[in-house]
Amino acid sequence: SWFSLQSQLSQALNGLSDRAKEAKEFLVQLRNMVQQIQENSVEFEACLVAQCDALIDALNRRKAQLLSRVNKEHEHKLKVVRDQISHCTVKLRQTTGLMEYCLEVIKENDPSGFLQISDALIRRVHLTEDQWGKGTLTPRMTTDFDLNLDNAPLLQSIHQLDFVQMKVSSPVPAPPILQLEECCTHNNSATLSWKQPPLSTVQVEGYILELDDGNGGQFREVYVGKETMCTVDGLHFNSTYSARVKAFNKSGVSPYSKTLVLQTSEDTQSEEQTLPFPVPLERSQLRRMSPFSSTLNLQPSFSGRSYFELRSSAHQLSLHSSLQSLNSAGELSTSGVASLVFAWFSFDPSSAHADIIFSNDNLTVTCNSYDDRVVLGKTGFSKGLHYWELSIDRYDNHPDPAFGVARIDVLKDAMLGKDDKAWAMYVDNNRSWFMHNNSHTNRTEGGITKGATVGVLLDLTRRTLTFSINEDQQGPVAFENLEGLFFPAVSLNRNVQVRARSG
Repeated sequence: SWFSLQSQLSQALNGLSDRAKEAKEFLVQLRNMVQQIQENSVEFEACLVAQCDALIDALNRRKAQLLSRVNKEHEHKLKVVRDQISHCTVKLRQTTGLMEYCLEVIKENDPSGFLQISDALIRRVHLTEDQWGKGTLTPRMTTDFDLNLDNAPLLQSIHQLDFVQMKVSSPVPAPPILQLEECCTHNNSATLSWKQPPLSTVQVEGYILELDDGNGGQFREVYVGKETMCTVDGLHFNSTYSARVKAFNKSGVSPYSKTLVLQTSEDTQSEEQTLPFPVPLERSQLRRMSPFSSTLNLQPSFSGRSYFELRSSAHQLSLHSSLQSLNSAGELSTSGVASLVFAWFSFDPSSAHADIIFSNDNLTVTCNSYDDRVVLGKTGFSKGLHYWELSIDRYDNHPDPAFGVARIDVLKDAMLGKDDKAWAMYVDNNRSWFMHNNSHTNRTEGGITKGATVGVLLDLTRRTLTFSINEDQQGPVAFENLEGLFFPAVSLNRNVQVRARSG
C-alpha cells in the first residue's frame, strides 16, 4: 500500500541520513588530518633541519681541528727548512771566504811567508771540507704532507643516513637525556633533571638516578621513581660528583644516560663563583651560573643522607645560564686574570606561545602559525655584560622576525616590541627597524637571509642594547637606560627557523 511504501522510504531515508551524517563527520576528520599533517610536517622538518645542522656543526668543528693540525705541520716543515737554509748559508759564507783567502795566499810570491802558514791552511781546508760531510747537503724535511684523511667511512655513513620508523622496535626504554639547563648544585645539594628522547614512544614506568661518592668511587642509587627531577641533599662540601640516570619498564632497563659531573660549593662566604678566563672547554660546561627560578618545581626531593655525610655551605653553582654573566667587560682581577662568568641558555617551552615548535634540545625554534609568536630564553639577566647569537637556519618568503629582550610577561601572540615589555630589532631581507611599545625607529639598510647570524649585546653596566648582523653592528645603539630583569627573546612565524648560540 501507499502507506507501507511511504514507511519503507522513510526508513531508508533515515539510514541514508545516518550515512550522510557519518560522511560529514568523516570529512571534518579528514580536514583536521590535513591541518595536522601540515603542522606535523613543519615540526618534523624543523627537527630534521636541527639534526642535520648539528651534524654540519660537528663536521665544521672537526674540519677546523684538522686544518689546525695541517697548519702546525706546515709551520714545522717551514721552520726546519728555514733553519737548514740559515745554517747552510753561514757555512757556505765561511767556506767561500776561506777559499778566497787561500787563493790569495797561493798568489803570494814570498816563499818564507807561505811556508809559515801553509800547514795551518791545509789543515783548516781539510777540516772545513769534513764539515760538509754526508748528510749536510741532504734536506732534513720532505715537502710532502704525510697526512691522509680517511673520509670513506663517513661518506658511507652520510649516504646511508635515512629515516627510521618512529616506533621503537625494542620494548626497553631508550637512555634518558640529562637536561643541562636544569641540572645544578646549590650549597651541598645537587638537582638533576632528565627526559626521554623526543622521538621515543616506549612506555617508561620509572627512573633510577645514581651518584658516585664524590671521589671517583662506585655509583649508588639515590632515587627510584616516576619523577624526572630529583634533589639530593647532604653531599660533601667542595667535591666533584658524577651522576647518571637510566629508565625502566616491564621489559627491562635502558642503558645509562651520559655521565654528568657536578661540583659542589667550595666557599661558604661567597655569593657567586667566577672562573679565570679562558676556561678550558671540558670544564666550562660544568660551571654555568644561575639561581633557580622561583617557579621551578624541584619536587620530589630525595634526602640522600643515608649515603652522604651532611655538611653545610652557602654557595650556589649551576650548569646552565646566569643572572651574573660577566663581572665587567675586560676588567682584570687582582691576579691580573680577567674574571668572567659565562651564561648559557636555551629557549623556554614553559613560557612560550603554544604555536612555537622546539627541537635540538630547545636550542632551535620555529612556529606552526603564519602569525608572529614569541619565545623567551630560559635565563633572565639583571646585571653584567651579555652577548648571544641567533643563526637563521630557514628563511622563506621574506618574513620579518624580531630579536631582542623582554620581560617575562611580554605579549606572546604579537611581534616582539609591540608592547612596552620588549625591546627588539625586527628585520626582513633588506632592512631593519628597532621597536619598543609599538614605536618603530632607526630604519637601517641591510637584512638577513638563510645562514645569517644576528647578534644581541645586552650591556647592563651601561644599560644599553645593541644589535649586529653577521658580526657588523646594525644601526646605532638601539636602546638605552635599560634596567630590571630581561630575558632573551625572539618572535617568528612558520617561515623562519632560528637556532640560539649562547655562552
